[in-house]
Amino acid sequence: FKISLSYMVTYVVTHCLYCTVCCIPKKPISVELSCGAGPVHVVLEPDHPLLLECHLGASESPLNVTWLRDGVLLSESQTIRPLPNGSLLILPSSTDGQAPVGVEGGYSCLSTSSTGALTSRALTLHLASLSRFLQDPEPQVVPVGGTARFECYVDGLPTPSITWEKDQAPLPAPTQPLEPSRYISLPNGVLQILGVTKEDEGLYRCLAFNSARTRFSQDASLTKLRGSLNTITIQYRVVIVAPPRNSTVVMGRPAVMECMAQGEPKPFVSWSRQDGKPIATDVVVLATNLVIPDTRSHHAGVYVCRANKPKTRDFVSSPAELRVLAPPVILQPPEAVSLSRGNTARFVCNSSGDPPPALRWLKNGEPVQSNARVKTQNPGVLLINQLRLDDAGYYQCIAANSLGTACATAKLSVIVREGLPSPPRHVLAIPHSSTSALLTWDPPEHNSDQIIGFSVHYQRTAGSDNMEYQFAVNNDTTELHVKELLPHTAYTFYVVAYSLMGASRPSLPVTVEMLEDVPSASPQLSLLSTSPTDIRVMWLPLSLHLSRGAITRYRIDYRALEQVDHIYSVEVGGNETQVTLKDLKPNQTYQLRIAAGTRAGFSQSSEWASHHTPNLTQVLFAPTELKVRAKMHSLHVTWQPPPNHTQITGYKLSWRELDGEELANEEKPMINERIQQIKLRKRVKHHEVTGLAPDGLYEVKVWAFNKQTEGYPAVWKGRTEKTTDSLPPLPPISVRARANSSTSIWLRWEKPHFSNVRIINYTIRCSPAGIRNASLVSYYTSSSQEILLESLKPFTSYEIAVQSNGADMSGPFSSTVEEPTLPDRPSSPPLDMQLSALDSYSVLVSWRPPLEPNGVILSYWILYTGNISHPDHLWIHLTHDGSVNSAEVQGLMSGMRYYFKMGACTEVGVGPYSPVKDVLTPPKKYGVYLDIHAVTGIIVGVCVGLLCILLCMCVSFRNGKTRYAPLQTLKDP
Repeated sequence: FKISLSYMVTYVVTHCLYCTVCCIPKKPISVELSCGAGPVHVVLEPDHPLLLECHLGASESPLNVTWLRDGVLLSESQTIRPLPNGSLLILPSSTDGQAPVGVEGGYSCLSTSSTGALTSRALTLHLASLSRFLQDPEPQVVPVGGTARFECYVDGLPTPSITWEKDQAPLPAPTQPLEPSRYISLPNGVLQILGVTKEDEGLYRCLAFNSARTRFSQDASLTKLRGSLNTITIQYRVVIVAPPRNSTVVMGRPAVMECMAQGEPKPFVSWSRQDGKPIATDVVVLATNLVIPDTRSHHAGVYVCRANKPKTRDFVSSPAELRVLAPPVILQPPEAVSLSRGNTARFVCNSSGDPPPALRWLKNGEPVQSNARVKTQNPGVLLINQLRLDDAGYYQCIAANSLGTACATAKLSVIVREGLPSPPRHVLAIPHSSTSALLTWDPPEHNSDQIIGFSVHYQRTAGSDNMEYQFAVNNDTTELHVKELLPHTAYTFYVVAYSLMGASRPSLPVTVEMLEDVPSASPQLSLLSTSPTDIRVMWLPLSLHLSRGAITRYRIDYRALEQVDHIYSVEVGGNETQVTLKDLKPNQTYQLRIAAGTRAGFSQSSEWASHHTPNLTQVLFAPTELKVRAKMHSLHVTWQPPPNHTQITGYKLSWRELDGEELANEEKPMINERIQQIKLRKRVKHHEVTGLAPDGLYEVKVWAFNKQTEGYPAVWKGRTEKTTDSLPPLPPISVRARANSSTSIWLRWEKPHFSNVRIINYTIRCSPAGIRNASLVSYYTSSSQEILLESLKPFTSYEIAVQSNGADMSGPFSSTVEEPTLPDRPSSPPLDMQLSALDSYSVLVSWRPPLEPNGVILSYWILYTGNISHPDHLWIHLTHDGSVNSAEVQGLMSGMRYYFKMGACTEVGVGPYSPVKDVLTPPKKYGVYLDIHAVTGIIVGVCVGLLCILLCMCVSFRNGKTRYAPLQTLKDP
């Protein structure tokens, strides 16, 4: 009834609104917008209103429905009417009867409820249209018996239907009922006329129509050529006159593979697929053409048209590729999960489409912002660590390509149980050195006695997408010495407490900046002379990783080669990148080095670099204003002539790549000796260096030369642009796992042999084997090539994989290794221990195995006593095999209360005992103790006795009757 009433309200409101615009009401065309599969395009046709209904499938009724067009909030107008039930009515014309303006675009709806918000897939709305003919048919002159071909092309929405007319009348039909038509009209606007006769002469035109309008093409004449095909053009060679064309078709629309061949005799035309697969059964053969009415993905491929000359082996073939574009489809939607606070949520979404769709994630209708806790991984994985209450809501995976969008929804519920510990208090971080800090905290104020451990979380404060590191700490400590931090870097720490019930809320974060350190490397030097008495010293600033603090000054040491014991020093500010040493001697060799300094001190000086000052008489100065514009694969170099440019003949330009990885780790960079050099004319003042690697460090030199000497170079050093589609790092190799204890596993791996990017750290994924519950998957981070995975479950097999992380992206996980933890004592007692007294002297004990055996149960220990105050060693101890679940305890005393408890035992030892239960043996029954055999004997004896008495009575009665019989005879004479 509710559905019928809702439909009636929508129908009535829609018709009432539309009747205010048009005289004749039309039933609207209803299109549902959801987060599932559905149309991605819709056409607003004349006289047909469009009703968009928002159905996002949330469990709660929406509180508010908002409509958007191209991502912008939609406002009501004469042609766009939001309805009270949340639907959107779009009218095909305005009040003046003209076509609506500004209604085309991508429509989506946003539904808001108390749990969160959901957005629908985008639906692109187009107005019905039909263009002018983009190609008109052309006149044809064909001999009798030949084949004529006309073609026209028009564009429109909805896809127009195309028919042909001859002399402004429909094409003639076959004269005989079973005779095939000689007129082949293809859906792509081609008309083929087979076996042309004199009657086929005339004017032909193309007619295209859809709901927008009808259009006619220009007329094209068909003229019969004198003579016949046999007498005029005898073609012994087979020719394909209309070969198939490569085409791209949107899935669901028709596709045509045309093929026309001529020859004498008439060739035989056949089709095949180049990959050897059979042609689909839904493909229609129309004369010698292939027509696919409803194109699907399996139709894509290369089709080959082959024309054979009958009774010979002569043939020609022509291939053409059919590509089928498909809108996005969600193959694996994310699954709804309910997790406790502090756990890890992992959503997986896989999609398909052509072109391959791009994936993005929404939370409550807004883009998910990546941060230290929330990461998006390829392909289509959303990872949320350390769940908080504000993480709850609706998460949507949106797949989009040029044909449309598809989406899938999953709800994340964050559960907070009663009795959880409150957050840790008084978190304090104190720098211990430039690379380590001491973190301390106080236990939670509430439920601190239930804590089983803490987790420490930290990340760099600056930046929005930093890696978050996590360490597990036992419950017997409230401090952690955090190492391997970066000097002069701010870090944010927080602590979470864990009990058996779950995780607490995170503590208040605390931020600390690490101490500065001396730089770990010195800058690179570039040297040139602009005159015989000076040397210009240039260098590149150190990276943050190498500077390890704020660079406050540079020290340049120099000495003449003839006087190595006399070292001179010059200091400049930390913002400088060059300095000119003056008043030097011409034609002398000098050695120079540089050191960078922070407040903590200077780095180790660079290696001595040599430079020879020019001669006063013959010198060519370096070119001026050297500028280099770096691109991804090239460097555009420009310069200006030196001051004495009249003495030069031309320029030389060289470039080489510096090893960036060695540069980042060594004080003295390893130089790639493959130097490339070219000569340029004097008038040339620019050059494009191509074929370079993205994000590579290069050195470019330009110098002048003449017939007598070469000048001093102008030098530039810098990097090419980073690639936008760089490949992710390769996964680690030789992953090895070894159980260290019942709760820990040592994991070691090796760096991939060929790494295309610099690996910063590694992510370790660990989960119980065979389990696909995302809440049981744990992730760890390590900057070294080993890690001890702790806080695992005993006697449990784990699947472990390792992932390499670069500076900007993460690579795929390695192959999975499986390793079980060692067994341990059971951490829980046997379940449901039941006691029942069999008699006064025995009790039956039954139970179920423990919930957490932590190994193979070898035996069960049953302890019982008549005095509950006795210590354990005074209880009577019985052992039973671990494969049984019940046992009979005999030799008890009657009428006595006994107390029982039991535990399970593995190879490591016995686990905790079950709660004590008691049973009362029944008292002994005094008197003759008769067993079943005695009772049976008594019953048999009594029965025999009764039978004997009955026989005696029968005999006595019979004897009595015999004794009285003679007396009666005497009395009767």
